[in-house]
Amino acid sequence: MSEMLVVHREDDAFAVIVRDHVIHVDQPYMAGGMDAGPTPVELFVASLAACTAHHARRYLKARCLPANGLEVAVDYVMSPEGPARVSRVDLRLRPSVRLPDRDVGGLMAAVMACTVHNSILAAPRIGVSLEAEVTAA
Repeated sequence: MSEMLVVHREDDAFAVIVRDHVIHVDQPYMAGGMDAGPTPVELFVASLAACTAHHARRYLKARCLPANGLEVAVDYVMSPEGPARVSRVDLRLRPSVRLPDRDVGGLMAAVMACTVHNSILAAPRIGVSLEAEVTAA
């Protein structure tokens, strides 16, 4: 099992500690935050896009196709109805060169193997527990 830690910084800002990396998350100004980083929802969508890019790059590299300059553009939509959730994500792969037709299907299959994508399709069990209660003074 891997562990990460999320530490409150101030107001709506948190620091996410992943191994030796720190990712700052916050809310936009118009939502009451200081816009010191992406929102947790933006990180969620970004992780899907980044995982897609990773798998696409590995596919291209394994077939000696140009992988430098690869981009994945992503748009997402929040559900207009409760509960709050992302209801749609559109990923657009942008290789730096036109791919031969024989590699298009393989590239698409490779990106569908993305761990984040698979974790959304077969949702993990999520447990939440309270480790320690603070007693009032």
